Amino acid sequence: MGLFQKFKEGLQKTQQKLAHEIKRIVTASPKLTGSSMEDLEAALIGADLGSAVTAQIITAVKQAYETQGRAGLDVFSIARREVEKSLSSVPAELKRASSGLTVISVVGVNGTGKTTTSAKLAYLVQGKGDSAMLGACDTFRAAAVEQLKLWGERLKVPVIAGSHGADPASVAHDAITAALARNAKYLFIDTAGRLHTKHNLMQELQKVHRVMDKKLPGAPHETLLVLDATTGMNALTQAREFHKAVPLTGLVVTKLDGTSKGGMVVAIQKELGLPIKFIGLGEKAEDLQPFDAKQFAEALFG
Repeated sequence: MGLFQKFKEGLQKTQQKLAHEIKRIVTASPKLTGSSMEDLEAALIGADLGSAVTAQIITAVKQAYETQGRAGLDVFSIARREVEKSLSSVPAELKRASSGLTVISVVGVNGTGKTTTSAKLAYLVQGKGDSAMLGACDTFRAAAVEQLKLWGERLKVPVIAGSHGADPASVAHDAITAALARNAKYLFIDTAGRLHTKHNLMQELQKVHRVMDKKLPGAPHETLLVLDATTGMNALTQAREFHKAVPLTGLVVTKLDGTSKGGMVVAIQKELGLPIKFIGLGEKAEDLQPFDAKQFAEALFG
């Protein structure tokens, strides 16, 4: 299956809801009235596109209506263009250390899919011919370590883990030591899920990052926040708080195939200026895909 087809299928719920609403609004009246523009605005906000991008689309639709009239008005292509414009400024690929090992820290609240995302990222770089390892630093949830080990076995990726309840910073230290010894190209650190409101847990995450930097200056080279698309705009608050605690370099949005709120990807990128690097469109290892703004916009307003 091609990437566009994956995007299309993954965003089906969001796309169907949006398409239905936009068609209903546009065909309801031969003219675009103040009332129909309000309905269009509500539909876009309802898909969690956020107020800034919604305003951008509404302005562009008004301008097109004023210059071309109702006959030449294509709301879908205008929305597609504006969304792509909002998103396309940043590349999606992972950062690479100038030489040797690249360490990627995977962070987020509980239940967003960090553990599976870490494993899928390792699978992705292996597919490009780079060696990868995984560090099981979610030491408080016994199931997380087992889950990562299972993924490691399935994908043939070595996993470095400590005992249940071990200090996450010391596991991160050991994982970097092991990855350096084996000349791995990438090490993905699966950190514990933590609520962005818990100050002590955020401090612990900062400590993990300090220990990494001490062991390998510059590490982590990338800090990816994993967000669950089904939480909609609540994800924006999570992103803001994590970004304050540890400087984020990019976002991974999971569970896009199970939500009608896929527009939140656009809103978060617009507000925080953080690149969406990957999106999760299903359960399989290959369902984590590099983000492509053009194809995303086309799938959203197809």
